Amino acid sequence: MKRRELLLGAAGLGVFAGVAGLAPRMLRPARSAAAGEGDFEITRTNEQWKARLTPEQYAVLREEATERAFTSPLNEEKREGFFHCAGCDLPVYSSEHKYDSGTGWPSFWQSLPDAVGTKQDRSFFMTRTECHCHRCGGHLGHIFDDGPPPTGKRHCINGVAMVFRPAEATSG
Repeated sequence: MKRRELLLGAAGLGVFAGVAGLAPRMLRPARSAAAGEGDFEITRTNEQWKARLTPEQYAVLREEATERAFTSPLNEEKREGFFHCAGCDLPVYSSEHKYDSGTGWPSFWQSLPDAVGTKQDRSFFMTRTECHCHRCGGHLGHIFDDGPPPTGKRHCINGVAMVFRPAEATSG
């Protein structure tokens, strides 16, 4: 093997290793209020959140993961009622605003008043609007501009981030 081939091979391997090493960091979502930044009415340590939530809920609400499409039973939920944040039980969406977007996640054309906050999410090589629970900062999902009237918005929400409470159970 000639010296030039050895140097070119080593350089190529170095570039590959550098790109491979960066890839996991670039594909990881940015840390958000869900990860502990910001001021929220309900705050807990990571250990307290882990004790309170299932591993799937923790991954979505606190680490901004996304559940697999078409896996949430809330996709098929058709009863009247409210969808509450699984982290703090704040009602965040009404069944009146739910619709089938065909995307595989529960979708709503608006949230309840003062229930969600938003911020810019620049992960995965794009810019999106992330939405989180206004009270505890838990990551719920994202808001897109391809929803139905009257808002034209699609709140694409992780089902595992919510708990459904039927109207008959909430009207005491």
